[in-house]
Amino acid sequence: MMMINPTYEHLRSYIERLPLVFETEGREIYRLRNLIKVFEAPDGTQLNVKRYHVPRGLSRLVYSLSIRKPKGYRAFVYPNRLLANGIPTPEPVAYIEECNSINMLGYSYFVSLQCPYEYTLYEMITATPTLYMPMADAVAKLATQMHAANILHLDFTPGNILWRKNADGDFNFCIVDINRMRFGQVDFEDGLKNLIKFWGPKEFLSQIFRTYALLHGVDPSFAQRLGLEWRQQFWKHYLKRHQVPFVVEV
Repeated sequence: MMMINPTYEHLRSYIERLPLVFETEGREIYRLRNLIKVFEAPDGTQLNVKRYHVPRGLSRLVYSLSIRKPKGYRAFVYPNRLLANGIPTPEPVAYIEECNSINMLGYSYFVSLQCPYEYTLYEMITATPTLYMPMADAVAKLATQMHAANILHLDFTPGNILWRKNADGDFNFCIVDINRMRFGQVDFEDGLKNLIKFWGPKEFLSQIFRTYALLHGVDPSFAQRLGLEWRQQFWKHYLKRHQVPFVVEV
């Protein structure tokens, strides 16, 4: 089964072949449970192709029976909602499902345009205040824009926010990995909690919390105290179960 954005109908025959050549072609840019590669279509379009792993156990049955939509399907549908609200995210191109003889979901593929931005917020780990302070303000404004549009990105983390800096000093962002979203009213506390997973200097996070509060008409000192408390709780719990390749300032 394949769904395709009508804008890219001219690439249908090429996109249909992607599952057949995925293992041997393309440039790998990410590999863990899922695998992401970049392909160049015949017309020169740079395509980001994410292959989702085969679901296991009960999850496979839930997805196969459409009790819950697969991650790749959500990744294909959700961008239109973000783009309609001015939230930058790669344009969706296609969604492909592979199923076995009894219609159980196997691999699924989400195809989008490749975002050309080379940096993520991981760079804030070693950034100086001249970069991370204006970046904090820009991230707070981006989050405010999303939350005002009733969009809550449940994986709002450093690796899912790509960016570049323009000659005039402004930042352009591109939000990725958006298959886990919540749509509906976002109150201030939920919005603030959405910002606690970033890595980097504590002052970077403090500035995000303060700016986010100012944009919502809330006391920035209160937001900073609350945000840092929640962040500390999150990271203490996270670090008990995961290893990270640097010191997290909590």
